[in-house]
Amino acid sequence: MLYTPGMSISEELFERACRVIPGGVNSPVRAFRRLERAPFFVKRAEGAHLTDEDDKQYIDYVGTWGPAILGHAPECVISAVQAAVPHGLGYGIPTRVEVDMAETVCRWIPSIEKVRMTNSGTEATMSAVRLARGYTGRRYIIKFAGCYHGHVDSLLVAAGSGALTHGEPDSAGVPAEFANLTIVLPYNDRAAVERAFASHPGEIAGIIVEPFPGNAGFYLPRPGYLEFLREITEKNGALLIFDEVMTGFRISAAGVQGKLGITPDLTTLGKIIGGGLPVGAFGGRREIMDCVSPLGAVYQAGTLSGNPVAMAAGLAQLNYLEQHDSYTRLEQLGARLEEGVRRILRDEQLPLTFIRDGSMFCLHFTTQEVYDLDTAMSGNFDMFRRYFHAMLEQGVYVAPSPYETGFISTAHTEADIDATLAAMQRALRLAK
Repeated sequence: MLYTPGMSISEELFERACRVIPGGVNSPVRAFRRLERAPFFVKRAEGAHLTDEDDKQYIDYVGTWGPAILGHAPECVISAVQAAVPHGLGYGIPTRVEVDMAETVCRWIPSIEKVRMTNSGTEATMSAVRLARGYTGRRYIIKFAGCYHGHVDSLLVAAGSGALTHGEPDSAGVPAEFANLTIVLPYNDRAAVERAFASHPGEIAGIIVEPFPGNAGFYLPRPGYLEFLREITEKNGALLIFDEVMTGFRISAAGVQGKLGITPDLTTLGKIIGGGLPVGAFGGRREIMDCVSPLGAVYQAGTLSGNPVAMAAGLAQLNYLEQHDSYTRLEQLGARLEEGVRRILRDEQLPLTFIRDGSMFCLHFTTQEVYDLDTAMSGNFDMFRRYFHAMLEQGVYVAPSPYETGFISTAHTEADIDATLAAMQRALRLAK
């Protein structure tokens, strides 16, 4: 991309970025590559709105990909960061706020008796899988196609051609030997899980799953499916790992597990507990977590883990959520959006698939029921692309991919939702 007169500031910045950053971005989905346009560059964000470098404002439903449950720059988080910064940015030594955060996590999520902080969700899932193998003494991990658990080598794998297969690397640089220790199965398929355990008796360390998958669009488990995963892991001496990096503290105060009353052995967290700063965590039953160094033989470490500024930001966000009946508010806004979307789909005679739970949602550009990766991938990408451009033109920012989840924050207003619905109706007409 070469600079030409009349370029927007965002386009000029992207052209500069492409010279010094791979693809011009520091995370692939930000590139808008399949959408055939440059990404916009954000100048500032407040509440439910973003303002780009060209001073255009957008209603935001990406929410930093999940952390911004109170919206951008909430006063409680900004104040906590401002109070923490003068004391230093990090020490590499324990702090009081780390203990406060750990106690809060354990209080909110009953399945977590001990928790270890990390710097990202990827670190959390990597550590949880290592811990599952170390605790059980077994090699294999089951994951599900469409569930993303960060860019960990052994989890960055795609399903093969069959319902029961060892993983194949989904990225250059991932040795096949790593991927071969991961068994990739279709989500919502009980029989595939049963066959996996039957084929590897006494060898499966655990199952890692996004209980509500949010990285292939957003879809939900069939009734009883997560309970089935709990039962079959217990029966076979394997661990059940809930990856709630996205759903933790969002679907409910205790995540999906709290909403459905299911108790995993380990849980990974991130996003919301950082208040917008880089944080992750993994935790679970005491006897499992005590296998982590320095108590046990499973090594895990991080120079910036438990960073005091990040802990202060995340703790402020959690405290606000607890004190302000935030989940009732999020459900009200989500229900308003869902009611409006379903009305539009009826009025426009578009048999598309809309899925929502709480403040997470996705409009799938397919007429099929969506319950796994294959059905999520059946959508009409060209229709989505036209829809995305029309929404952006009207000042509404949805994820730049049909395979991502939308997020509502407590900073959204009824007026924001109604403006979004009006833009959506116009966008869908143009996208037909």
